[in-house]
Amino acid sequence: MLEQLFANYPVDIEEMMCHLRKTAADLGLPFGEREKTYNSRLAQELGLWAESKNKGDVFHTAAFKAYFVDGKNIARIPVLVDLAASVELPGEEATAVLATRAFKTAVDADWNLSREKAITAVPTFVMNQDKLVGAQPYEMLVKLMEANGVKNRN
Repeated sequence: MLEQLFANYPVDIEEMMCHLRKTAADLGLPFGEREKTYNSRLAQELGLWAESKNKGDVFHTAAFKAYFVDGKNIARIPVLVDLAASVELPGEEATAVLATRAFKTAVDADWNLSREKAITAVPTFVMNQDKLVGAQPYEMLVKLMEANGVKNRN
């Protein structure tokens, strides 16, 4: 349960979930009722594999929906294999990738880089020394880019 996960932190779960629901609605994203959170480590590993097969975007979208909309436990290998198959990735290969932890080292490297850069939330946008943390309005991304010399091509 989310209450147990955040028991030692001064977090109002209902307020946090209300904020997430509102943000999702504002962005036109589906968002279901969640009472639990699941470890996404294996999903991250399978996601890198999907990226290597040019199916990263569709896999990540399917994983997002499974987790945030349908409340599926993306820590379970059968759920992940089904997700891979749902985006036309070979289930047997997905099973092998997970069994051998073929992308463990790559995800470890991503996590190490995040620690080095003091990134503690997703998404985090980094340009030079500037960071923008969390889901932000488009205008904030524009400001970040302009502050770092990126010109609008429109």
